[in-house]
Amino acid sequence: QVHLVESGGGLVQAGGSLRLSCSASGTILSINSMGWYRQAPGKQRELVASITSRGSTNYADSVKGRFTISRDNAKNTVSLQMNSLKFEDTAVYSCHAAALTYYGGSYSNYWGQGTQVTVSS
Repeated sequence: QVHLVESGGGLVQAGGSLRLSCSASGTILSINSMGWYRQAPGKQRELVASITSRGSTNYADSVKGRFTISRDNAKNTVSLQMNSLKFEDTAVYSCHAAALTYYGGSYSNYWGQGTQVTVSS
């Protein structure tokens, strides 16, 4: 079992910055990747950014150049630095991890509770 805890959401003005953090805990053997997804009202959940244990990153086109994802493998944490925020970035952001536990036979997907990010225009 894996538990993800998120922090850093809030209300900011357009052009401002926020930093989201997520920490994974539990019977973790290894984590292949961690990342952030977001979902706005009436829209489908989408990948914002992800990073593998080796440091390979992937970003949505809409956030490239503005957001930066980083990780600490030893602590099983991932962060998302969000700069130059736009109104369109308003959504619930959820942490995700693809993890292998001591009692599981394959990697499984785990999700945090979600944190609200609201950008005022």
